[in-house]
Amino acid sequence: ECPESFPPLRNESAVRVLQGRMKGIQGHCNSCYMDAALFSLFSCTSVLDSMLFMPFPLCDRNVQGILRDEIVNPLRRTGFVRASSVMHLREQLTDKGQCSSFTNAEKDPEEFLNLIMQQILGIEPLLKLQSGGQKQQECYCYQIFMDKQEDLVVPDVQQLVERSFLSSDLKLVEIPSCFIIQMPRFGKEYKMFSKIIPSLELDITDLLLDSPRECCLCGDVATLECS
Repeated sequence: ECPESFPPLRNESAVRVLQGRMKGIQGHCNSCYMDAALFSLFSCTSVLDSMLFMPFPLCDRNVQGILRDEIVNPLRRTGFVRASSVMHLREQLTDKGQCSSFTNAEKDPEEFLNLIMQQILGIEPLLKLQSGGQKQQECYCYQIFMDKQEDLVVPDVQQLVERSFLSSDLKLVEIPSCFIIQMPRFGKEYKMFSKIIPSLELDITDLLLDSPRECCLCGDVATLECS
């Protein structure tokens, strides 16, 4: 356990602390979905650090303490988290989520995020989406859904998000404080892409609802949008 708080790792310190053998979050008993999600959310960014400290309305302080002291702080301090620490969290999620398989089965990361953010901590949804003029939807993360496209062999995240939003006729109602994106995957047997290049920056200009944009022909403010 590591009760002292540590900031997220950046630049050279991230490479020094996280690179090498016995680094990252140790996997055990189908924990990969949770290990990858926790590493992505906390190792090198503080955007969701409120999850670790704020007393939200529904907040379970025991789960919050395990997440902060047994997982996030050790990860940032030494670059390594033992599987037993993640199992401790999984056992608590099993108790709170009324689902016995959190300790042994492979889950969808979205199921884990919804449980810990909504039911256990009581955080407001991070994303507001609208599809084809229908009612606004609220969620905690966005999962990329798209058909196989032959021209995309090794895509980057920017391409996948844009094409997924286009195929689903989706728009962001507002700029999100945190944009969690789940890559397309289909379990152990089939993966749509063997590799996906991380986009270090994400341009969401064309994904925003009613956002002023430049006309591609004349350069003035656009009045019409063509998909």
